[in-house]
Amino acid sequence: MKPFADQPLEDLVTEWRSYLRRRQAIQGADIEELEGHLRDELTALTGAGLAGDEAFLVAVKRMGSLDALSREFARAHSERLWKQLVTSPEVDDAAAKSSRTETTVVFGLALAAAALIKVPTLFGIRPDGSDEQVMIYFRNGSLFVLPLLTIYFLWKRRTGVARGLWLMPAFVVAALLVNVYPFQARAETGLLTVLHLPIALWLVVGCAYVRGRWFAEEGRMDFVRFSGELAIYYALIAMGGGVLIAFTAMMFNSIGKDPGWLIGNWMLPCGVVGALIVGSWLVEAKQSVIENMAPVLTRLFTPLFTLLLLAFLGTMAWTGSPIDVKREVLIGFDLLLVLVVGLVLYAASARDPQAPPDLFDALQLVLVVSALVVDIVALAAIASRISEFGFTPNRVAALGENFILLVNLAWTAWLYASFVRRRGSFASLEKWQTTYLPVYAAWAALVVIVFPPVFGYR
Repeated sequence: MKPFADQPLEDLVTEWRSYLRRRQAIQGADIEELEGHLRDELTALTGAGLAGDEAFLVAVKRMGSLDALSREFARAHSERLWKQLVTSPEVDDAAAKSSRTETTVVFGLALAAAALIKVPTLFGIRPDGSDEQVMIYFRNGSLFVLPLLTIYFLWKRRTGVARGLWLMPAFVVAALLVNVYPFQARAETGLLTVLHLPIALWLVVGCAYVRGRWFAEEGRMDFVRFSGELAIYYALIAMGGGVLIAFTAMMFNSIGKDPGWLIGNWMLPCGVVGALIVGSWLVEAKQSVIENMAPVLTRLFTPLFTLLLLAFLGTMAWTGSPIDVKREVLIGFDLLLVLVVGLVLYAASARDPQAPPDLFDALQLVLVVSALVVDIVALAAIASRISEFGFTPNRVAALGENFILLVNLAWTAWLYASFVRRRGSFASLEKWQTTYLPVYAAWAALVVIVFPPVFGYR
């Protein structure tokens, strides 16, 4: 990143605006008002003879309402001139106390999740038991932790009790459905419930996270950023947990003892749910960092996935080989297409919507169009399979999910093409992506509620 002295004044304002847009507490209208104040200060300071970079630093320093954000911005640019002007060494005792309280709450909720996942053992249901017992754990997995994560965000956002209570019935209804439905052994609808229930309930967590701003585009985008960062932190925690488990096995095996009971009954289930709450807290704690990891990784993986999709489509066209429509293949293709949508979302979350299109935007367009072609091919294969062998829960679920992805990708491609050709705005694309998010949760809820009785719980 350039030093301040080498950057034009407008670039500095753009960087400052992009930083504020990533903050959960700052909304679009607030940013516009603050930018107006900033530009007034810049006009006065440059008129008094200050250079652009000097005027910028002094102007932000004078904005008393942004002192805390200014210090955070300074920490993210510790090698630059900014640090000399706005970093304040004072430690806020109230903030330190609040941080300790939040740490206590987070680890208390993590322990509560670990205790909650052990409740089924009181009824003789063990995570290492029969296939049916394992499926009971999987079907209820999201219910062991997502209600507690919702409580964390309700507490952190200081949401009123009345507003928080209306979110809880969703978890109660979900718990009743997954435990009352008489799923058959190895039922496809049971597996679909395992896959789709967390998606449906994640929307409830999102409502708690944004605190009444779900219908605002900025609120939904904040939750998108949080979800991406959480996925990265969770993967890092999981890798650390894998190392811990490996050493546990090594030490117990060295004395001739089998640690399977400890790993399977305690470390894995308790770690899986506890890590989600701890990971969420870590994401919240690092929001002051200007460059989040998800958008950075998007820049890395967008060209790689674009090449992968183009290579796949070229190979399929050259060889004439159709897609083999099996359950594992369908899940894999759906995950791939969802990942493409995620790459588009996180690229949008880190981009200044007022900036003109560039080469990366063109690459994103190629990625979306390639994914759209793959989705069309997959839909044709699924429809052919249904016409030949009839309807099954997996095929109908795959058909619906791929159609939902088709609509999203098709309109995204149109909006991206308009933007790249300078005939549309990036804000329209961003709004479409965030507005479409509840469609995925609605479909997931439909699969969980409707599919089991329609297909006879098989």
